[in-house]
Amino acid sequence: MTDEALRDVVDVNALADELLARAQDDPQRKASHLIVHGEHQRAVLMALLAGSSLAEHSSPPAATLHVLRGRVRLSAGGDQEWTVSTGQVVTVPPDRHAVDAVDDSVILLTVALKA
Repeated sequence: MTDEALRDVVDVNALADELLARAQDDPQRKASHLIVHGEHQRAVLMALLAGSSLAEHSSPPAATLHVLRGRVRLSAGGDQEWTVSTGQVVTVPPDRHAVDAVDDSVILLTVALKA
């Protein structure tokens, strides 16, 4: 990450409003913006409208999901499931997983790119 990137400050509330508006016009009912993109870490702010989802995908070495607005369901390994609401954070398990929006939601996904 460059020194300039380290100084960037992102207003996640303003960006959340923008992403929710963009998701309204998206056929898949979601929108995202990469807010941290370093060599070892990535953070993505995502808006998911109720009923939309992130299809099952592989897990990075380490990740957390923080719900800033709304409520989502994180499912993994076929038999694990967490309902995560505004203000809650959950560690993403190392298994293949999916995220479904129960309500219109904004999540912050933080990912470690190298173990």
